[in-house]
Amino acid sequence: MTAPSTAPAPPSRGGRWIQQWDPEDETFWNETGEKVARRNLFFSVLSEHIGFSIWTLWSVLVLFMGPEYGLTPADKFLLTSMVTLVGAVVRVPYTFAVAIFGGRNWTIISASLLLVPTIAAFTVMKPGTSFNTFLVVGLLAGIGGGNFASSMTNINAFFPLRKKGWALGLNAGGGNIGVPVIQLIALAVIGASGGPRVLLGIYIPLILVAAVLAALYMDNLASVKNDTGAAKDAAKDAHTWIMAFLYVGTFGSFIGYAFAFGQVLQVQFGRTPLQAAYLTFVGPLLGSLIRPVGGWLADRYGGAKITLYNYVGMGAATAVLIVASMQKSLPLFVSVFVVLFVLSGLGNGSTYKMIPAIFQTKALAKGLEGEEAAAYGRRLSGASMGLIGAVGALGGVAINLAFRQSFLSNGSGTGAFVTFLAFYGACFAVTWAVYLRRPAATAQSTSATEAKPQLSYVEV
Repeated sequence: MTAPSTAPAPPSRGGRWIQQWDPEDETFWNETGEKVARRNLFFSVLSEHIGFSIWTLWSVLVLFMGPEYGLTPADKFLLTSMVTLVGAVVRVPYTFAVAIFGGRNWTIISASLLLVPTIAAFTVMKPGTSFNTFLVVGLLAGIGGGNFASSMTNINAFFPLRKKGWALGLNAGGGNIGVPVIQLIALAVIGASGGPRVLLGIYIPLILVAAVLAALYMDNLASVKNDTGAAKDAAKDAHTWIMAFLYVGTFGSFIGYAFAFGQVLQVQFGRTPLQAAYLTFVGPLLGSLIRPVGGWLADRYGGAKITLYNYVGMGAATAVLIVASMQKSLPLFVSVFVVLFVLSGLGNGSTYKMIPAIFQTKALAKGLEGEEAAAYGRRLSGASMGLIGAVGALGGVAINLAFRQSFLSNGSGTGAFVTFLAFYGACFAVTWAVYLRRPAATAQSTSATEAKPQLSYVEV
């Protein structure tokens, strides 16, 4: 493969479109590509970070909602479940949006849209508001969950395969950290005897700043635009849905626990809003920070191996949580819950590294080489990420509904944890059977097997 004859011209202020982009070419990457890709990564992280904060806004707003609001614990779990559901569903159209509008352009639009749920919540957040009103306004906050899908699809196209684990882990980790950040800000607001409107007022100007910075410093890749058919091709591939299942176990756990942790502490362990807020941010913070490490480990040792061992750890931690829940041991419960957050973050990084590696391996199995193989891998992996992210986020819905039912039936979260343990066991089995089992579980189409009979996804 030869380097491009000229580096991309600086994008114009009118559209900031880059017509030629070949990150797999090392000369191009070292001279031009890396600087541009890192700049886009930075501002993508900023916008996605605020999107995550708005999406998980109601995980902290419910801590403010005392008896004067007239909501039961079941009402609150239902509210956060529906917010999570919208965040999962909108990830699908947000994935298409990158190909329709361009990565930079859609980042501006998606960041600006965050003003809608924030201002709406600022307007209705007071005692006396009906539960249905809170539910509708909460559903609006779900659009913040879509920013992840468009951001990951966009950033995936900027980086070469050898850097994707790190780049996607950093992009997603920077977004995920929006969860503990809003929880920390809520802690400060509660500690200062401020109300929920103070918290909302802090984020309105931040949203505007993110949109303006995206307009000034991000770029669109012409190679990504108008490729809406990629999502259809990705949806037809079995590996998209296998990886979506595995991502339910990692990201579904992260976002589900992030929404539910504070409520579990209040309902099962009798913590006050301030006491719960002191504890809830630690797990999401560490889980977010370690996500790039999961990507880095996957780059080095293989995403499937890291994911497999990670599910072992998640299963062990969940087993201990069952014991802590039954014994009503708050110190053990909080400590192990934090460990589970960390493992979910690590697994988030390793599973997302697997996605581009899978489609790159498929390209080679089809007989493609060089830039043609790289372009095939970027096209399908970028499209599949939105679908995988959407299904993965549905795991957060299931977790909140499982907690709701467990508390309604038994008065504790123990039953929910038993269900989660069984699911992690299933994720372990699928990871091993599809991507690590030997002699050579091709888990691939007949044509791919014929092209390379001993193809194995051990490198994934």
